[in-house]
Amino acid sequence: MTSNKPAAESKLQDFEFEAMNLQVGGRIQFITHRTIKPIQHFSTLIGYVKDEYLIVKIPMENGASIVLNEGDKLTIRVFSGVTVCSFACSVLRIFGRPLNYVHLSFPDAIQGTSLRTAMRVKVDIPAQLSYRDVAAVPVFIVNLSVSGALIEAPSMLTPDDEGVALSFTLLVQPNKHQMRVNTRARIQNVSVGKPSNGKAAEVAEIYTYGVQFIDLEPTHYTLLQNLTYEALIADRQKIV
Repeated sequence: MTSNKPAAESKLQDFEFEAMNLQVGGRIQFITHRTIKPIQHFSTLIGYVKDEYLIVKIPMENGASIVLNEGDKLTIRVFSGVTVCSFACSVLRIFGRPLNYVHLSFPDAIQGTSLRTAMRVKVDIPAQLSYRDVAAVPVFIVNLSVSGALIEAPSMLTPDDEGVALSFTLLVQPNKHQMRVNTRARIQNVSVGKPSNGKAAEVAEIYTYGVQFIDLEPTHYTLLQNLTYEALIADRQKIV
């Protein structure tokens, strides 16, 4: 039986800044403490100067930037795919419209938890899979992580040791523009069962393949990292 609990976490521990593996364009959770109850927002990392400051986009709410003041205390939470880290910081300088970004103090202490496995997110994404001289086969991706995917195919695949080519489209937040992901993957396991979500009801059985990504581009890794983190924060039912 598949559990709805997220991947098991270890106890809280201290992390070095480099261990967070921050990526430009990566989504972060931006938590303000201006009211009794902390308010959570999503933001994007623009860059940083080591030991000096971070540069992040000012979160948007109802089509406008949230109100910030210099000196405001914040908590930033970062997800790397296999770790969840958080740290306290403060607003150093605000750059308003049309730039809408802010300098934050560099973290003095970082704490977090390591996940025993990369978190997987339930999805339903059409994709194309090809290998050797075989024409591209339409498949569905039913879960995704930064390290691989679970795909459903209508027939048996017989790739060699060189693996397969997988192509699919992700929606990039916050504007939901489409980005095509093309990557190599290696099939790790295969099983036969019923289609998920009632797809292809006329098909009696479907082949399910667990694949591991090979040399995923850093930009695409960040996209998958963001997808997983937003599901972790906003919709934990999607976590496998």
